[in-house]
Amino acid sequence: MILDIYKDSLEYSAKDWKTLVILGVICLFSFLLLPAFLITGYNYRVINNAVHGVINGRDPLPDFNDVISMFIDGVKVVIVQILYLLVPIIIFLIFALIAMQVNGFASSAIMLIGAIITFVAFVVVELMIQIGLCHMAYNDGALSKAFAISEIKEAIDEIGWFKCIATLLGLIIITLVIFSVVSMIIGIIFSAFGFSTAVLGIDPTGIFVLGVTVNFLISMFIVGPYLCIFNSRSIGLLYTMQV
Repeated sequence: MILDIYKDSLEYSAKDWKTLVILGVICLFSFLLLPAFLITGYNYRVINNAVHGVINGRDPLPDFNDVISMFIDGVKVVIVQILYLLVPIIIFLIFALIAMQVNGFASSAIMLIGAIITFVAFVVVELMIQIGLCHMAYNDGALSKAFAISEIKEAIDEIGWFKCIATLLGLIIITLVIFSVVSMIIGIIFSAFGFSTAVLGIDPTGIFVLGVTVNFLISMFIVGPYLCIFNSRSIGLLYTMQV
């Protein structure tokens, strides 16, 4: 079933290349904050489509209409992420403060224990964030539903904790592999051109600079947006696997 989610999401994300370019342009200006909220708002729309759809369905990519609504959704997503992430941050700070009160081996042991507990808390929190956003989308965007801990835990219980964590781990691996493969292919192509020009006695610097530029543009305008949609779609479909 997890493989079906990946297959559906990989195909779904490639339905409209114009959408990928638009997302890439918005991402380019994300340092201005407003575009960043639009990106998270669009990803939320992808999640919303998924939680109300089915695996291997014919759901279209969301439209870029009602920008104000998309911006508000993006703000809500960021609020959910920040509030949840405060939990592992606070846990780590507590252990750090305790470790500062002792010396030697005890301090190191406390920090090690704190790091382990923080990591576990981060994994749980990240899962709560993803399923929480799905739960919010499924309940007509009610922000309170993203923090309905008992309901979210029940949803994760029904899906299966192992299945949820395995899906998230798979998404990380697939994302890294796609980025790496695309970069490697572009690097090989332009390295071949660069070495060829060097053999002919031509300075290959321009070729290598062009290769880096092309790699950046493809990652920014195609690969990055594609993977954002892929991840959002996958999480939304995972939510629909409740029994």
